Amino acid sequence: MSKKPLNRLEIREVVYNAKRWTLLEEYRRKAMVIMEALETVHLETAVYGSIARGDVTKDSDIDVFIPNVSSSFTVDLALEKAGIALQRRWIMQATPTYAVKAYMEIDEATSVSFPLMKMRKVEREFYKFGGEISLSELRQALRKAGVDKRLMFIEPTTKGHLESAVIGQEARVAKVLGIARETVRDRIRVLLRRDKVGRTGVFVKKELSTEETFETDLDKLLKQNPAVRRRLFSLS
Repeated sequence: MSKKPLNRLEIREVVYNAKRWTLLEEYRRKAMVIMEALETVHLETAVYGSIARGDVTKDSDIDVFIPNVSSSFTVDLALEKAGIALQRRWIMQATPTYAVKAYMEIDEATSVSFPLMKMRKVEREFYKFGGEISLSELRQALRKAGVDKRLMFIEPTTKGHLESAVIGQEARVAKVLGIARETVRDRIRVLLRRDKVGRTGVFVKKELSTEETFETDLDKLLKQNPAVRRRLFSLS
């Protein structure tokens, strides 16, 4: 069951038990293996969401993100050399105005993704909105503030975290996360709508066969879909 957005004014302190700290360390070690493999081919990476914030649960995903347009061959090669096998690969575009992205599924809870075209500022800041941390920061055992799916602002502490509703403190959240207020307002709209109507489908979602590459599939999309072409050239 998905977490519903909450709207409450108080700040609540959450103290982690030993099991939760252990789970966080386990998930971060797994993320670091993937990120270090990509570091060998000089790719910048980040992990976002609860892994960055620290408020993990047994259902948390490990989402490694490469923020720059990258060669899928380079990513494939780095993961293969590290002995990291892929289960499935998807080419996806959330909406006609969002960048087409590559998704590599390592297992049901672990993935690597990267854009196949330049992202807009609001798209890039989506990751920072949820909490984003780099490999060097992971090595320092740092944690980052971010917003969860309940629209609660998670601020790490030495004992766990503080949480408070994003709605009503959009300006402070934007300042702490270093993102635009419009990005905060956009994510609030999306998550509130998702809570009301449920998760909707994505504009493009296609699983690749073993013979296909993300680049060849993107070329096909550009030829077949005018909306994808418009999105590519709108930021060129």
